[in-house]
Amino acid sequence: MPELTAGFKGGRVTQDDRELREILTRARTIAVVGIKSGEADDAYRIPQYMQQHGYRVLAVNPKLETILGETCVARLAELGEAIDVVNLFRAIEHIPAHAAEILAMTPKPRAVWMQLGIQHGAAATALRAADIEVVQDRCMMVEHRRLLGPNG
Repeated sequence: MPELTAGFKGGRVTQDDRELREILTRARTIAVVGIKSGEADDAYRIPQYMQQHGYRVLAVNPKLETILGETCVARLAELGEAIDVVNLFRAIEHIPAHAAEILAMTPKPRAVWMQLGIQHGAAATALRAADIEVVQDRCMMVEHRRLLGPNG
């Protein structure tokens, strides 16, 4: 596995509209790592929007018990079910540890989506090597609205 702490840029990332649309269309379950409880926080508003548009949102935050009607877990490994997309709302320094946790998942998710301002080239490279699509520095809600429409 490539060193996950080296660099922040690089690695093949999914940024093509066709690929983004496919991820959003095929996904049913989204695990949100770093979900927050503050209604003004992007890490609350975006998962809420996705839930309102038919996605099952699973919450990963050791500081919360429940959010958006779902029980929170501390780690991805505690979810106990297959995940289509892992959506990361975490600071860049935490991305390598989350990538390692994602690579240990069975089955692996189809995609990892890093929200606006979040990108880590070495982690993206390791995830892509495991045939996991990677989206970096993009807002899932903005891309959903743009590619699938507000009612999509």
